[in-house]
Amino acid sequence: MATLDDLKKRIASVKSTQKITKAMKMVAAAKLRRAQENAEKGRPYSEKMNNIILNLSNGISDKENAPKLLSGTGQEKVHLCIVLTSDRGLCGGFNTNIIKKAKAYFQKISNEGKTLKIITVGSKGYDQLKRAHKNDIVERISFKDSKTINYLDAEKVGKMIIENFEKEEFDVCTIFYNKFKNVITQIPQEQQIIPLKTSEVEENSSEDNYEFEPDEDEILSNLLPKNISTQIFKAMLENSASEQGSRMSAMDNATRNAGEMVDKLTIEYNRSRQAAITKELIEIISGAESL
Repeated sequence: MATLDDLKKRIASVKSTQKITKAMKMVAAAKLRRAQENAEKGRPYSEKMNNIILNLSNGISDKENAPKLLSGTGQEKVHLCIVLTSDRGLCGGFNTNIIKKAKAYFQKISNEGKTLKIITVGSKGYDQLKRAHKNDIVERISFKDSKTINYLDAEKVGKMIIENFEKEEFDVCTIFYNKFKNVITQIPQEQQIIPLKTSEVEENSSEDNYEFEPDEDEILSNLLPKNISTQIFKAMLENSASEQGSRMSAMDNATRNAGEMVDKLTIEYNRSRQAAITKELIEIISGAESL
């Protein structure tokens, strides 16, 4: 049984932890508002770019000579997976949900006998994948030093993907991230960016027809690389909002759990103290009666 001093120290320790989790919840709530606004502003831009690419691809007469980023290599032997996670922990199941979604895809690729290559963006993704897929990870990227999410970071990842594609190191590229819905709900996403899945774009596209100048091929050659960086930037913005929402929810639960633990420990402390006082009184009374 714990002594009164042990219980007192434990109560003080839990209260100190409760202050930290409450502060982290408030910081996450402050960051969430800005991150959510950025994520919501980025969605229409990325969707519109996809729709324009769809209209351009429909206008190409010679599909065989279409840009490789749009049509692909014609094979699906080597799959490159970009797993976007956070660089910091204490955010509930945010990272675990993305890794779970990615691992299911990895298992599917392995069952089909295809080659898997992985690029992790965020240290937590690498930490969770290095045990089972250490040999498959070809690059690990971390933006821990970056204070905010910016397009330049996404462009670095996009350029790396395009360089590897031009070297014919993979055939299909898929990104994994969390889409922000609300503070409680973040939905793991699997999005193929090379070659671009036109069937997914058609669901969000309008029936507007456009006339393009110069030719569609020339516009696509400039637009497709930018679209890859744009989709990665969108995923990073969604991840940022999801991370803050998940951390806010996790720290709120931790704060409430700490409060409940303090109440239980306080009750235990009071009972132990009462028992000690009662024991002392019995000893005093027994000693007095014996005299």
